[in-house]
Amino acid sequence: MATPQSLPIQAVIFDWAGTLVDFGSLAPTQIFVDAFATFGIAITLEQARGPMGISKRPHIEMLLAEPGIQAQWQQQFGRPSTQHDVDAIYERFMPMQISKVGDYSQPIPGAVDTFAWLRAHGIRIGSCSGYPREVLDVLLPMAAQQGLVPDHVVAGDELTAGGRPGPFMALANVLALGVTDVRACIKVDDTAPGILEGRNAGMWTVGLSLSGNEVGFSPAELASADPAEVARRKAHAETHLHNAGAHVVIDTVADLPRIVTEIAGRMAGGERP
Repeated sequence: MATPQSLPIQAVIFDWAGTLVDFGSLAPTQIFVDAFATFGIAITLEQARGPMGISKRPHIEMLLAEPGIQAQWQQQFGRPSTQHDVDAIYERFMPMQISKVGDYSQPIPGAVDTFAWLRAHGIRIGSCSGYPREVLDVLLPMAAQQGLVPDHVVAGDELTAGGRPGPFMALANVLALGVTDVRACIKVDDTAPGILEGRNAGMWTVGLSLSGNEVGFSPAELASADPAEVARRKAHAETHLHNAGAHVVIDTVADLPRIVTEIAGRMAGGERP
């Protein structure tokens, strides 16, 4: 089988929450629940997880458009929500997210070793996130202290072209990293919009089921959960990620080196994403 040395993958582009840090993608979901609660609107963690992967302001907009949440809003305020309300929730959300994101900055097991493996094979490391830059400015130094230092980072609010599921953040990494062929890149993400981002950019895509938003267990919750429930959630996540276009779905980033080698072999056989 071909190896990264004989048929190089030029770059791997990672998501952050649920992919590299924050097993279960808990930081953004809980803060959405808390931010809506300050307006007297009760949303569940499951509802908060629904649009995960896109940038945070459109995420709030999508939540407000959900019929049950919109009905609560109209009952609470006597009118439909507006763009000004989206702005107000976002302004409430942001300081809450900034203050809490550091609590969830622990690398997912295997992430640091995977970075080392990629660097040893001459593969560049990019990253992007639905988090705005203000949040990443808090998260990134904490992640760096624990060994996660990508070559480039793109935030969800800094491209005028937009965010996921568009290809723009992935392609901004391509430009910054000096990649010469998008077909030699792999996008790694735990959400459907993140997989679509990679597919729309013309890349290989790897979905992460167990560590991400789709399963939603913290490590402690995972350790104590009913195995049948874990299997049910993981199967649902795998189906959702495959349906979004993932070429491969694995449990966590710890499994990625094997998949990079596998994709290199597929490329050696003439396959392209």
